[in-house]
Amino acid sequence: MQGMPPAGQSDAPAPDRRSAEDLLALALARRGDGEAFRGLVEPYRRELQVHCYRILGSVQDAEDLLQETLLAAWRGIGGYEERASVRTWLYRIATNRCLNLLRAGARRPHEYASYQPEVPFPEPSHRRAEPSWLEPYPDVLLDQIADHTPGPEARYEVRESVSLAFLAALQQLPPRQRAVLVLRDVLGFRAVEVADILDTTENAVTSALKRARGALARELPGPGRESAPLPDSPQERRIMDDFTRAFEAGDVDAIVAMLTNDAWLTMPPLPLEYQGVDAVRHFLATVALRGGRRHVLIPTRANGQPAFGCYIRDPRTPILHAHGVLVLTLTGDRITALTRFLDNSLLPVFGLPRSLRT
Repeated sequence: MQGMPPAGQSDAPAPDRRSAEDLLALALARRGDGEAFRGLVEPYRRELQVHCYRILGSVQDAEDLLQETLLAAWRGIGGYEERASVRTWLYRIATNRCLNLLRAGARRPHEYASYQPEVPFPEPSHRRAEPSWLEPYPDVLLDQIADHTPGPEARYEVRESVSLAFLAALQQLPPRQRAVLVLRDVLGFRAVEVADILDTTENAVTSALKRARGALARELPGPGRESAPLPDSPQERRIMDDFTRAFEAGDVDAIVAMLTNDAWLTMPPLPLEYQGVDAVRHFLATVALRGGRRHVLIPTRANGQPAFGCYIRDPRTPILHAHGVLVLTLTGDRITALTRFLDNSLLPVFGLPRSLRT
């Protein structure tokens, strides 16, 4: 985490240093030049999508809101007063449209309403009051984000701020607190800038941020945990290889041996959570790997973490049927969480097919 700004540092917006090219593109865009407008906003496209994803928790909702943001910016470019940078102006549009969507309360994955498990699930260790609308985000899209260094008040590294643990905790915050925390602690906007983005006061921003930080600290894992292996490191690849062998073989004992004692198994959007090796073992034995069911795992990455596209074998045909996305959370050389996303429509987002042929 980065420190707070030095004592005496002004909280006023940083001066906006526009290049001659940007000024020309802005002038042309105001005259209706679509190519100039695209050149002006394209550098921020992917980071705006990730911003919407952090607030909404859904890849598809984030893409829809990104398109709405760019359309609103195009229609409103004539009214852009240049009091803030183009980037900040776009964040203002995107953030408020995300908040409007959350207030509407209409975001409900239709797959959840119709989901019927093939066998009864065991009683969970914990049951959330509401379903979790969090979806995984492909690392290949994160790699496309332009290198915009966060402001001096950013507290979270990029990798940390897209982890499933952080995003799951973030989704528990009220929408406005969620937006304030992302703008301040992830992106590093100053309080005066956030107040302008949200049409509120600096005092209101400071108050919301204090409440959001306190709630997030209660939701996130403790700071004493050993850090995860570096992405694509030999240690991480070994864990992924060992897990793949055990899962594809249906070896529940081998999987459980890779878990920490307090490991979690969750299945967004279902509100059911299983914690501890005994609870996870029972679920794997009676549901996921019951009766000799066999899977094939295709490695990928999501939210800066190792992940798999899951396929289940059909003993009657050579077809492998899609069975969701599985993300591992690691600490040291152990697995602390198995997050199984049940929605098969997520697979194409990762460049994976709905079915495979052996």
